[in-house]
Amino acid sequence: MVAGSTEFIDVGHAPPMRVSENFFMPGFGIGSMGERPVPLAVRVQTPLPTRSLAAATRRPRVRNAPARTISPFAQWLAAGQPLVEPDGNLSPAYLQAKRALDVLGALVLLVLLAPVMSAIYAVLWITTRGHPIFRQVRLGWCGRPFVIYKFRTMALDADERQHEVVNQQSGPIFKNRQDPRVCGFGRLLRRTSLDETPQLLNVLAGQMSLVGPRPPLAKEVAQYQPWQRRRLAVKPGLTCLWQVSGRSEIGFEQWVRLDLRYARRQSLPTDLKLLARTPWSVLTGRGAY
Repeated sequence: MVAGSTEFIDVGHAPPMRVSENFFMPGFGIGSMGERPVPLAVRVQTPLPTRSLAAATRRPRVRNAPARTISPFAQWLAAGQPLVEPDGNLSPAYLQAKRALDVLGALVLLVLLAPVMSAIYAVLWITTRGHPIFRQVRLGWCGRPFVIYKFRTMALDADERQHEVVNQQSGPIFKNRQDPRVCGFGRLLRRTSLDETPQLLNVLAGQMSLVGPRPPLAKEVAQYQPWQRRRLAVKPGLTCLWQVSGRSEIGFEQWVRLDLRYARRQSLPTDLKLLARTPWSVLTGRGAY
């Protein structure tokens, strides 16, 4: 017998006994009704030598794992602290009128676009493996995170394949005119901006406005310069100066300057003018990809 091993030595059988249903016999499983001889065994275990016993009881050494560093930006977001102070037109009269315009406009657009949105949903449900509605966390007013809704236009593994695509835009944003991760139907949705129509629900929820800077990703904002974060000082929107001025044909720095210009001139007439210019921008598809 090897030291430290366990053996069972048969010492015979006991007289037959009645084994009830579901009676568990260690080493023999679940018994069934009937009489059977029950084997008797004695477990014998030899002691371990002193050195083997010490080795068996020795605690393994655990190396200290390197501490994971969290950036101050991530800590600030996790704490729910605003990234910037509110800016723009903060008069109560304007804010109430803008909210009324947002709710009324979103409801009207949802009713008018309901057949188109239903058809898009059905096509995506049939032609894509993922859910037709794409959800993503963006940063809104003063840097508050919220979930944005869009129609799915990319493959499910788009994030994993991003390193395969060349970024054709400046700054922290990622744009490629012929991005291979975008599906064929998705290109049509992007060109017509119909992929953004589910964000009307974000407008109704008060997370977005009809007019305002486009909401960025947190990883993009982490690379902003301090002055560029000022674009978060007003509520994000569906359309903006960047949207009607060429969209992705505009460099990132100029994009930010357009958003800051809107914040300085924010008013109800300005919002109405931008809303009036948006349909032509959508029809031409300039810079939409």
